[in-house]
Amino acid sequence: MGVEICVEGLSKSFGHQVIWQDVSLTLPAGEISVMLGPSGTGKSVFLKTLVGLLKPDRGSVLIAGRDITRLREHDLYEVRKLFGVLFQDGALFGSMSLYDNIAFPLREHTRKPESEIKRIVLEKMEMVGLLGAEEKLPGEISGGMRKRAGLARALVLDPEIILFDEPDSGLDPVRVAYLNQLIVDLNAQIDATFLIVTHDIASARQVPDNIGLLFRRELVMFGPREQLLASDEPVVRQFLNGRMQGPIGMAEEKDAAQIEQELAELDAGNHRGPMGGEGASDAGVTPRLLPSDGVARPPRWQAIAQRETRSHPHQVADA
Repeated sequence: MGVEICVEGLSKSFGHQVIWQDVSLTLPAGEISVMLGPSGTGKSVFLKTLVGLLKPDRGSVLIAGRDITRLREHDLYEVRKLFGVLFQDGALFGSMSLYDNIAFPLREHTRKPESEIKRIVLEKMEMVGLLGAEEKLPGEISGGMRKRAGLARALVLDPEIILFDEPDSGLDPVRVAYLNQLIVDLNAQIDATFLIVTHDIASARQVPDNIGLLFRRELVMFGPREQLLASDEPVVRQFLNGRMQGPIGMAEEKDAAQIEQELAELDAGNHRGPMGGEGASDAGVTPRLLPSDGVARPPRWQAIAQRETRSHPHQVADA
């Protein structure tokens, strides 16, 4: 079962450069949350702060009732055992087979016999669809397979929290779709708390329970997926609809009058959004991605499927 992460008043700077300030949110236990934001807004820094690799200037991160910003190294090491992390490139050792890469955390952090390690590694490889590729080297497989191997390695210690740092980077749209389905299936199977940092708008619309958006050194919004997808907040609408009109510019700063003019022109050309209300998010609320056929659906996922069926009776994503 996943654990809740409660972030209060978190701020981080490097020298005089403020990355973000006064970030507060709660990642619900067992749910999938996504953190969005333009490049350079500190999304990866946020992940590293959650796992204790970076220390914030102010604020707290409560995990299982313990504030990791105030823990000594030994106690922090214990809390980190709750985490699994999938890095952008999979972070695999190039000279090791996939089997040995995935077995590495078990050999490094446990005293399990090799027979038990083999059982766990093959179980996780099966979960991510890599059985039969045990002896392959990372350089011999596709980017999508490397991501799945990295995910299998993140799973071997049975973490209660899994952090995904841009899992879709470097993948084509088809592989991203497969990876998204895998993430949803895994969440239904292991019930851990997932946090995904991504730029992929389609993933953000389909995969999570909750969405957050970092912009201009602050957390603009964080809340249930449906709330963000139907939001009137200009920067949220702009980012989730991938358009130029709005507060986000190439250099991330636009003149206030320019923003106001762009948004007025946009609203004039699109008076009523597909949600039925003026200014509603342009693309509406996308159907939720559900676990694959054959994947058991715990009560939480059964409730999501029922809600999606009522909201989108003819267009629920393939279960």
